Amino acid sequence: MPLQALPLTRESVQTAHATIAPRIHRTPLLSSRLLTESAGLEDGTQILFKAENLQKGGAFKFRGATWSLSQLTEEEKSKGVCTHSSGNHAGCLALASSLLSIPAHIVMPSNCAPPKLSATKGYGATVRLSGPTSESREEILKLVQQETGATFIPPYDAVNTILGQGTVFLEMEEQSIKEGWGQLAAVVAPVGGGGLLAGIAVAAQGTGVKVFGAEPEGADDCFRGVAAGKRVESLVPNTIADGVRTPVGVINFPIIQKEVEAIITVSEEEIIESMQLIYERLKLVVEPTGALAFAAVRSENFKKVGIKGPVGVVLSGGNIDLSKPLPWIS
Repeated sequence: MPLQALPLTRESVQTAHATIAPRIHRTPLLSSRLLTESAGLEDGTQILFKAENLQKGGAFKFRGATWSLSQLTEEEKSKGVCTHSSGNHAGCLALASSLLSIPAHIVMPSNCAPPKLSATKGYGATVRLSGPTSESREEILKLVQQETGATFIPPYDAVNTILGQGTVFLEMEEQSIKEGWGQLAAVVAPVGGGGLLAGIAVAAQGTGVKVFGAEPEGADDCFRGVAAGKRVESLVPNTIADGVRTPVGVINFPIIQKEVEAIITVSEEEIIESMQLIYERLKLVVEPTGALAFAAVRSENFKKVGIKGPVGVVLSGGNIDLSKPLPWIS
């Protein structure tokens, strides 16, 4: 019988972190005077970068995958896990499963990025290709479940996924104090399906830390949904940030509505410029989605909020196709 998910509380995120800490990287919290100055924020404000691009699997998704796997019964583990994903969730679940000797079956669209496909296969998963539509992926996923009895591990819209992703906040909170910056004033994270942002919001409950989401103008369903008071169910994205080309999840949306201060949208130019600055100044490889939160912090809309104090920015991932020119190179 499947284990019952814990409630969506800060205490549950702490439980999740205690369980997965030995299996994940405690990624660094980095500072840069030049990048902070480039944002033009209030005096006394310091930007702190949580480098989840250095996480196992190259993205924060490894956290949610590892916690979700820890909650399976022995019978479920023996039958394996499955999911559909075109990106970081595929690779992170494949890697987390391989480290626990759990079979993984991943459905990926035929048009997904070659590096992400090869990485998922390289981690030992059985990959089934689908058409580019979500309907095609879901149809093949059902066949995989029927054939294998594997347990579906959702990429973002599930309680265990949310709790696992929220562990990134606990580390940021502790690192900021331990390294002398003091209590965080705010945290900014990208939002696509919303598992990361909802998890951070849950983990930040009762701390006084303000949580903000970052979204491209060309994929702003969460921003529009919060403004309208109703989740936007479909999305036709037009953004370089491929990690957020999905509508916010059903479970995640009400959490974001209640707990997140605001969703800040940014242009493609702002994303690319922020990505280039991270490469040049932090010497880190980030994908466009990984630069999204920094782009939001540098925006005029964030400056208007008037945050003063340490601002945590989640660099969510670093899985990029380096065989192609970087986006600021014409």
